[in-house]
Formats: sequence, structure tokens, C-alpha cells
Amino acid sequence: MQTMAIEGSRSMARVSFKLATLVFGALLAGVVLAQGAKVSSPVELARRADALKPGQWVWAPRIAPSGPVLVYVDLSRQVATIYRNGVRIGVSTVSTGKPGHATPTGVFTILEKNVEHHSNAYNNASMPYQQRLTWDGVALHAGGLPGYPESHGCVHLPYAFARELFDATRRGTTVVVTGDASHAVTTDSADVLAPSAVVGEQAGEFWAPERAASGPVTIVISRSDQAVVVLRNGVEIGRARAALPADSDATHVLTLGTGATGAPAWFYVGVAGHANESGRPVDEAVRNRVQVAPDFYAKVAPLLLPGTTLLVTAEPLSQGDAGTPLTVLNGREDAPRSGER
Repeated sequence: MQTMAIEGSRSMARVSFKLATLVFGALLAGVVLAQGAKVSSPVELARRADALKPGQWVWAPRIAPSGPVLVYVDLSRQVATIYRNGVRIGVSTVSTGKPGHATPTGVFTILEKNVEHHSNAYNNASMPYQQRLTWDGVALHAGGLPGYPESHGCVHLPYAFARELFDATRRGTTVVVTGDASHAVTTDSADVLAPSAVVGEQAGEFWAPERAASGPVTIVISRSDQAVVVLRNGVEIGRARAALPADSDATHVLTLGTGATGAPAWFYVGVAGHANESGRPVDEAVRNRVQVAPDFYAKVAPLLLPGTTLLVTAEPLSQGDAGTPLTVLNGREDAPRSGER
């Protein structure tokens, strides 16, 4: 009887241990879900932002290392897209306002930034990497990501993504919030180019460097469109046809530097999923696979200075117009702070 009692106790202990392990595992999974993935997903996953699972994100800032930043939050798809110099450099799942606490839509500017902010309205809740959009409490910050809207109006981001975004923005950065969280829609991925960069002469060829007289230059070549776009300081200044093989879905980022002989040369940049390419020069055979009209190249050539970035993508350059104008919300420093959170 004593032996049976001991064995029974051991069995109960094993069961209790297993249950505790399962409970701890479930709690840990909840923590991971709340915090989001710690590392970026491969850059190709940004092609279909809808394929990102809650907490997943893509961050490839070297695609456009400098230039103005735009944050575009789509409530319908629960996705945030980050553009720099008019080119997408990041995509992340988000969680926005739940029913009764809807996240407002419109065009905002970041009013203040705080790494370790705590809510004044919701039990001193932690709001890491907070970037305030309104003085009454709406902000971007790291938070829970259950896969559906569940915040009190803020835009929740994965913790590691929120940290990266915090470092990339500044006070005054534009944040566009659009869509309807209560009516989710299934759409294609966000445009390669920022909405403000694809209006106007989207389909036609043109060259208008006067649109942006100075600033960082980024060149985008689309395999699907067989076209090349030139952006300066986030503004599209030129577009033309480009012929290149459409035999790959891989995304490649290159930067213009100086080769071994001292002549200008293109080098691969290692982005998420392509770290092994970093620093490798582009050989002659690869360059010959891309054909651009000589007269257009002659116009672009003077802009090709060290640090110029080239993005080769399978994505279309745009997927329709930029939509109807959005309300511009008050972002003045002297705006009322009543109810600040």
C-alpha cells in the first residue's frame, strides 16, 4: 500500500509538472505574442503584408538610408507601412482601437517621443517607445498584438519594431491613419512607393528634376512593371521604361560606392533575408541584364553620387491612386493638453 501511495504521489507530481509546464508555455507564448517577433522577417515577406502573422514585421532601413519618413497605418488591414525617401523600408502588424475606442483617421505629426512613457489614464500602463499623435492620448507604441483591434485608441506595435521605428522618426514626422478597423478588407500589399510619391504621372514617362532640387536619391526598378522610378528627397522626379528579366521574386538593394580601381561601382546591401550579399560588387553580366534608354540614363547619371541607393523589386510600383484627401488634424504645440495620457 505504501509503495502504491508513493507511486501515486510520483504520478501526481509528474502530472502537476506537465500541467505547470503547459501553463508556463502558454503564458510564455502570450508574452511572445504581446511583444512580437524579436527579429525582422525576410524582406520578401513585405510583398504580401497580409501574410504577416500577429507580431511579425519586416525592417530594411538600408533600402533608403536617408530622406523624409512617412508612417502609413491601415486600420482595415491592421498593418503599418514605413516609407523613407518615398520607398517602403518596413511593414508591421499592429493592433489599433477596439470598439468604443476607435483610432482616429487622418494625417498627424509626431508631437513628442518618450522611450519609457506610462499612461496617465489606464492604470499607469507601460507604453514603451511612445510617439504621441494627439494630446488627448493617441500614440504609436509597443503593445499587445492579439491579431485584432484591442487598444484604447493607440497603435500597438511589436516591441523590437517600435524601437527601430522610434530611432528612425523625429518630432514632426508625418503619420497617416486610414481605413476602418471594424470592416477588415483583404487587399494586396502596400505600394513600393509612398502614396504621396505615386500620384500624378504614374504610368507615363517623364523627367522633372525641378520637383525636388536637392536631397537623397533612390532609384527603384520594378520587374513586374518593367519600369524605373527616380526619387529625390521623397519626391518622384523621373520615370521610364526598363527591360530586365522577370525570372526572380528576390529583392535586391544596392548602393553606389568606389570600386578597387577607384571608379564608381554598385555594391549589394545586406537586408533581411539577404545578409550574405552585403558588400558584394555587382558584376558586368548582371548589369547587362538591365536595359534603360540611353537618353534617360544620361539625365540620371549626374545624380549618381556615392550613397545613391538602388532597389530592384518584383513588386509593381503602385497599385491604384492614392485615394481621397484626408483630414489634416491639428498638430500645433499650443494645442490643448486636457485629458493627456
